[in-house]
Amino acid sequence: MSKLSKRTKRISTAVAVVAIVGGGAGAAYAYWTSTGTGAGAGTTGHSTAFTVAEGAITGAALTPGGPSQTVAFTVTNPSTGNENLTGVAVTVANSDGSIWNAVTGCSAADYAIGAVTITPGEIAPGTGRTGSVLVTMNDLASNQNACQGVAYPLYFAAS
Repeated sequence: MSKLSKRTKRISTAVAVVAIVGGGAGAAYAYWTSTGTGAGAGTTGHSTAFTVAEGAITGAALTPGGPSQTVAFTVTNPSTGNENLTGVAVTVANSDGSIWNAVTGCSAADYAIGAVTITPGEIAPGTGRTGSVLVTMNDLASNQNACQGVAYPLYFAAS
């Protein structure tokens, strides 16, 4: 084979390689366009009721028209997310919130709930916030002997 034909063969091979590579590179830029949609769902939790526990009671035993007692309490968030506390209502009532009249001649009407003190706001999971309430004994125009030595129940409603 002559030098010219070897050279021509090499040039032809090089041109063929360039054409193949170039043609393949051009194919890499080809594509289809499309659109699509989809749907999915997740779940969210729900609020969990606060728990409220009575704490220390300070002050002398109540008497009609006498001094008040301060009753401490703690509102706890048992949920896994932050819960917002707006306030706490306190009444002299049974543990289910029903009217207390377990002692004949002594009832919730013999007692008065004063200021409830607690800072509202978010309570982190597993933590609590303390507060207090003032309780006094009303001085009624009737005999209140039945209330002597009685443990009055408190019902706390945190919201």
